[in-house]
Amino acid sequence: MHDLIVSVIQSNVHWEDIDSNISMFDLKIDAVDEAADLIVLPEMFTTGFTMNAPKYSEKMKGPTVQWLLKRSAQKKAHITGSIIIEEKGKFFNRLIWVKPNGSLFTYDKRHLFRYAGEERTYSAGNRNITVQVKGWKVRPFICYDLRFPIWTRNLKNQYDIAIFTANWPGSRSLHWKTLLRSRAIENQCYVLGVNRVGTDGNGISYSGNSSLIDFKGDIIFEKQDEESILTAKLSLSDLISYRETFPFWKDADINENSQIED
Repeated sequence: MHDLIVSVIQSNVHWEDIDSNISMFDLKIDAVDEAADLIVLPEMFTTGFTMNAPKYSEKMKGPTVQWLLKRSAQKKAHITGSIIIEEKGKFFNRLIWVKPNGSLFTYDKRHLFRYAGEERTYSAGNRNITVQVKGWKVRPFICYDLRFPIWTRNLKNQYDIAIFTANWPGSRSLHWKTLLRSRAIENQCYVLGVNRVGTDGNGISYSGNSSLIDFKGDIIFEKQDEESILTAKLSLSDLISYRETFPFWKDADINENSQIED
């Protein structure tokens, strides 16, 4: 069984400045350990969490997606994070997942953050995806999805790692930290939460607290406030052994549709 090396980039984000953010993340991706199999960027990493979608949206064949494909091939690593995509007159907070071989998968944020009016600008997604990485099954989510355990439920061990890429305000950091650990424990999986730092154009501050939690709820790493690149090696054999010893998943209620992306 292959171990998996994951790296997260916890960064400030230039408000509504796509070119500056691409240049910044270019340098940060260069600094990621060459052994990394998976690199995760924050939610809306090209703009910050803006509702100004008509001005800053891109197409799926636009420059940011092309940049992600290029960087993935260069680093020989999977890279993922969310950006604003326009499709058929609708806007999506869309996670883009690229593989080094040029394959591309997407996940549209299911739960839109009503408190900020996200549901008035963006259209919600309606399906989960699970992406294969070196024999691991990885399921990505976006920010507010973290609050909804039915949507994130890991039935019959459909995934080994849940990723939450976010712009989660520091004022609710206790919720962020608590819910990440809860999702790891209840789903018997690794949970990776990737958040930004700094202050956005609306004056909202972010404390980061990007974290990696194991299947027992133990914190592997967590970083507050500082821009950081955090990397860890995960053991699939340890996860499987734990699930076999404590097969709580066999007693779960079943009610879900999902899609496996190879």
